[in-house]
Formats: sequence, structure tokens, C-alpha cells
Amino acid sequence: MLRIDCPCCGVRDHSEFRYGGDATAERPAHDNPDLDAWYHYVYVRANPKGLHREFWQHVLGCRQWLVVERDTVTHSIHSVSFSRRRRA
Repeated sequence: MLRIDCPCCGVRDHSEFRYGGDATAERPAHDNPDLDAWYHYVYVRANPKGLHREFWQHVLGCRQWLVVERDTVTHSIHSVSFSRRRRA
């Protein structure tokens, strides 16, 4: 089981959180008419091996959106930060 160290609530089981997707994906602009760009944003994802940044929301706690840096091989969590402070 993953244990995520929420900056507001402390260490909690992953069952209190909701996975929100890849935190490294760049969303196209709302007015971008390029369907290929939108297709790649919505459906095409890399399956990285090693460290990866993901969005998680603490739905059963503080409700904050977080960026979790997790190793996809060992599932160990290396860092957790608020998503509002995210820098690509």
C-alpha cells in the first residue's frame, strides 16, 4: 500500500486519495483548434520506468491537489508538494 505524506494532514494511506493523472503533461490552450494536440494530451501517455510526477487529490482529508513524485518500479514516494506551486 502506498503511504502519501500530505503536507496538511500528514502520512495517510493512498485509499484516502484520488489519482489525477500525469503531472508532466502539457495541456493545449483552450482555444487551440489542433485536434491532434488534444488527442495526444488526452489519450497518448508514456509509461515511464523510474521517477514520475503524478497529480493526487486528498479527497478524504484536506481536499488539496498534490504533485507526488513516485518511482514507478518500487512505488516509493520521493516528494509531495502542493500542485498550485508546480513548475514544469
